[in-house]
Amino acid sequence: MTGAGPVGPPASRTGRILGVDAARAVALVGMFATHILPLRAGGAETPAGLVADGRASALFAVLAGVGVALSTGGPVPPARGRAHLAAAAGLIVRGVLVGLLGLVLAGLDPPVAVILAYYGVLFVVATPLLRLPVPALAAGAVLACVLTPAVSLLLRRGLPAGPGNQPGLAALAEPGALLETLTLTGYYPVLTWTTYLLAGMAVGRLDLRSVRVGWGLLAGGAALALLTAGTSALLLGPGGGAAALGPAALQQQRYGTTPTDTWWWLAVDIPHSGASLDLAHTTGTALAVLGAMLLLARWARPLVLVPAAVGAVPLTLYTLHVVALTVYPGTTPDGGAGEGTLWLGHVLAAVAIGSALWLCGRRGPLESVVSGATRRVRRLLDPAPPASAPAR
Repeated sequence: MTGAGPVGPPASRTGRILGVDAARAVALVGMFATHILPLRAGGAETPAGLVADGRASALFAVLAGVGVALSTGGPVPPARGRAHLAAAAGLIVRGVLVGLLGLVLAGLDPPVAVILAYYGVLFVVATPLLRLPVPALAAGAVLACVLTPAVSLLLRRGLPAGPGNQPGLAALAEPGALLETLTLTGYYPVLTWTTYLLAGMAVGRLDLRSVRVGWGLLAGGAALALLTAGTSALLLGPGGGAAALGPAALQQQRYGTTPTDTWWWLAVDIPHSGASLDLAHTTGTALAVLGAMLLLARWARPLVLVPAAVGAVPLTLYTLHVVALTVYPGTTPDGGAGEGTLWLGHVLAAVAIGSALWLCGRRGPLESVVSGATRRVRRLLDPAPPASAPAR
């Protein structure tokens, strides 16, 4: 009788890690909610705003970093030389394809801010970071969280406030302005969102088969989220930040950045503000959700099968969601809307599509296109098969 080997993470029959895909489903459903449901009512946050606003997109971004790490070796980064070059080239191809899709969707003039073009730039940013060890990636995430909001505030002084219009394919004619939007002034600015990328890559280089890692992500992420929320409350309350900013300013929705008139903006944890405490808080909630899904997939596998099927095709489902909202945003001429019904319809459609693809053993069509192009480029530059990469 042979000895039992280490128990791996619960995986689907396609070899993907169920907990990671289930966390992606949580991000998708949360983004559906922020796109459809009201986030504020009567000056206060709604349940959707309290739970998902800012946190869903951050979870999506952290998981993008996890996916980058898993697709390039997981705990074993690519070797020096051709292996690194091939992995980096594959990421660049993925970034270009995802970014172009984002520009196409934004060109449809949807009623939501499309995140994909920003993701495309994040994939390119990841290419020189692929061989960094976990401590370096984690330290980079901390430094990015602390420093990039201040750098952003300095760089944006004198620039028009707000994210402006979403860039479509026509924006490629002015690459400088497009790069400024995607990296600095847009809805999901890459400069500050590099925090999420680095944090996710650090997590993806860990042994996600370990129960200790799952508990560490859950407990550590929850502690970070609580600590940063408490720190912001102290700075804004007893620290005097709220008085300096004014109550009206703190009640306004942010769209990727804050105003640049005072350094007190770095003390807020308002969703989508891009301030240090907002980045740290939403990174914490993202890590906690991922840890919870990894543990749930291990101990209650049937509960995550359907979410994991949804999370296995995020690009296809996100694209269909944006197109569907463009065709039918759900509002009526008098401003009324059945938001709850519309949100539930998008969720059920995602469950149906994800489950059908899983039952047929098929990937999403957009995932297949992007993955196929990425594989071809990697094999062209490095024909040798990669070392046993972990399941994604």
